[in-house]
Amino acid sequence: MSGWQTAPLREIVRPADRWEAPVAGTCYRQMGVRLWGEGAYERETIDGSGTKYAMLNRVENGDLVVNKIWARNGSVAVVPHALSGCYVSGEFPTFAPIPSKVDSQWLHWLTKTKPFWDQCDENSRGTSGKNRIRPEQFLSVSVPLPPIEEQRRIVELLDCLALKVRSARQLAADCAQQGDLVLSRWISQLRFAECDWMRVANTVVDKPGAVRSGPFGSQLHHEEFVTEGIAAIGTRDVQVNRLTLQSGWYVRPEKFAQFRRYEVFLGDLLCTIVGASIGRFCTVPENIPTAFTTKHVMALTLNKKVVEPEFASQVLNVHERCRKSIFSQCEGSAQPSLNARKVLAVEIPLPPLDRQREILGQTHKLRAKCDPLKSLSSSRMRELDALMPSILNQAFSGQL
Repeated sequence: MSGWQTAPLREIVRPADRWEAPVAGTCYRQMGVRLWGEGAYERETIDGSGTKYAMLNRVENGDLVVNKIWARNGSVAVVPHALSGCYVSGEFPTFAPIPSKVDSQWLHWLTKTKPFWDQCDENSRGTSGKNRIRPEQFLSVSVPLPPIEEQRRIVELLDCLALKVRSARQLAADCAQQGDLVLSRWISQLRFAECDWMRVANTVVDKPGAVRSGPFGSQLHHEEFVTEGIAAIGTRDVQVNRLTLQSGWYVRPEKFAQFRRYEVFLGDLLCTIVGASIGRFCTVPENIPTAFTTKHVMALTLNKKVVEPEFASQVLNVHERCRKSIFSQCEGSAQPSLNARKVLAVEIPLPPLDRQREILGQTHKLRAKCDPLKSLSSSRMRELDALMPSILNQAFSGQL
């Protein structure tokens, strides 16, 4: 390590105990920690009456937070300023760095490295309770500890390099999106003057459960997710005209047995209904394994005698009139959201099925012309994905 000392975490952080008893009628912002060093994120805000925990801990900027269950899979993060004031349960031990010994951003970058995850994995093994890592075991994880000024120098360099990598990723993503933009503009220019515009409600099959979203509240807690099993579809999974299970959320089969009414099937139309990603649509393709919605995603089973699901997804995602119909229902809300009533009220064009298929055929041809550009962009993205881990490896071995 280039002559650097190492130290167990217990010597450079201290417990951050800011426990509060939840109060009914008081709102609490919740924070979670993603796997594989992807950092902290804000979960849904809950009322004090909506948690099963007797106490919640308030986190502050710079805190080091560890997920007891998934530390072995890189679920450790430093709290960013934007999430300061959020709350976590006792499943997320929280520690405050000692400023004279360690820079919080040094720990931020360290939590994104495989050697750190490997130590968490090793310290979790053989423990009871689904291999939870106990706080004392987590604090025994050893980290490289150069002088504080050297830490800050390297952190500044890492921040700069990360910004350059993000910029390069954005350029690659922009190139990939150019093809989507061509397709979107083409669909938006279709006036559909020759056909009726009808509510989405007129396209849904007439049977119970055709429109569904959930599970809700205490039916499924975040700590019940596992690394493999039956996939839970979150907002990150529902992209524009594309379903990809990138959230990494799964439940055990016995838990899924409680949620079968939320299962999705080939051809179902999915829609994001909460948050910044609100109003994205896609259909369920053939290659998706058994999966179910979470409460932020709605599934609709459409009547294929009336509408091609892919056609509905295409126009709902990009056609100007459809988009206005969707977002006009979200105006004036502090937290924009959709529900079944609002989604079913959105109007879409319904030309004859043969015309819908003709339009889809043309979109497929356009996409085929754009795919080589997207393939090149994807290749560049993979190269960039491998770059940051390499930089971090050099940084924490004293080579930067």
